[in-house]
Amino acid sequence: MSHSAKEDAIATTTDSIQEASGVAVDDDGQFQAGQVATIGLGHASHDLYPSFLAPLLPLFIANLALSKTEAGLLTLFLQGSSVVQPALGHLADRWNLRRLVVIAPTLTALLMCAIGLAPNYGILALLLVLTGISSTAFHAIAPALAGSLSGKRHLGRGMSLWMLGGEVGFAVGPLLIVTWVNWLGLKGMPWLALIGVLGSILLLVRLRDVPRTAAPSAQGVPWWRAVSQMGPVMLPLLGLIVARSFALSALSSYLPTFLSEGGTSFWLAGASLTVYQVAASGGVLLGGSLSDRLGRRAILLASMALSPLFLFAFLRLGGAPQIASLLGIGFGVAFFDPVVLALVQETFTQNRALASSVYLSLMFVVRSFATVAVGAVGDWLGLRWAFTASAIVFLLGAPLVFWLPRASVAGQTASESGSRP
Repeated sequence: MSHSAKEDAIATTTDSIQEASGVAVDDDGQFQAGQVATIGLGHASHDLYPSFLAPLLPLFIANLALSKTEAGLLTLFLQGSSVVQPALGHLADRWNLRRLVVIAPTLTALLMCAIGLAPNYGILALLLVLTGISSTAFHAIAPALAGSLSGKRHLGRGMSLWMLGGEVGFAVGPLLIVTWVNWLGLKGMPWLALIGVLGSILLLVRLRDVPRTAAPSAQGVPWWRAVSQMGPVMLPLLGLIVARSFALSALSSYLPTFLSEGGTSFWLAGASLTVYQVAASGGVLLGGSLSDRLGRRAILLASMALSPLFLFAFLRLGGAPQIASLLGIGFGVAFFDPVVLALVQETFTQNRALASSVYLSLMFVVRSFATVAVGAVGDWLGLRWAFTASAIVFLLGAPLVFWLPRASVAGQTASESGSRP
């Protein structure tokens, strides 16, 4: 299909969704920074807790005598429930489910902080599954809410602030948990749940006056029609997700284990995740905003091409240069998610939550299985080979960016947004 034909198809898709919904889109371009920042802070208070798993894996492997494959399955238990995320997103397009956004940081915090008390692998897995359900509900609803408060012209910036919150949580979490466990041990983890409770209180107070983002039973077209219309965007995105998931799984789940096996201390191995996530925070802050100006495709291509090169450098270097290369990896990979969230929300404006949920569900589920695969390769050939293979697959996926419909990745100028019916 030619680029012009793809553009016409995307425009027709968006217009048909708007007509079918009967709900006008807010095109005034107003960016409600305070409210979007509040949702970002809630995201930080929530994602702080799932980030605990990776730095604790060396302890669970040792204490419960786990293989790396079994350790990788823990990530699958945590993220596998994302398969139901599109269903929750569809409901969020039709009903006001903001209460789930408010409750989720507290529920996730309580469940995740209980894993330090788990006496065996079965209880640990159950707690992670329940944590995943809470996390899935939060991620199905909150990004669409942030997008609706960003205005059409600043959607990339809004998604950057949303993703920044998550990256901050994942940056602070590993350093916090390894320091806390060194001080109080695994049984001292429940005290950390207070941060999630405070996050829920902040969301409750700050979002109480935000209007509904959807009219009950009116917003959005039938889910089956909406999902089928997402094909031209979601199919190439699925290829990109698969290509990058192995590297992301290697880094987010096995980086502390990889460094620990090389002789790095438990604290420093866990802190390496913070270095990676701090860089990712800078990446998400710039990625969405740059895509508003330079286009979605350019930023996605930069992320897919540059990040694996820094990963190759990480594998060849040692000491301080190796840690410094983590900054390049984190900065590059983090460009991707806010740009894609902006891409799908601007294409499917009346099914924001469903579109975001389909993407996030694909991302979490694919990454969960990729984590198990990386662990299996690590058991078979060693983690260094697993990291190397992941970087190769990542780089080979870069050309898939050109399969994305141009109309969805080109970004929109202020005049284009204002003139669109």
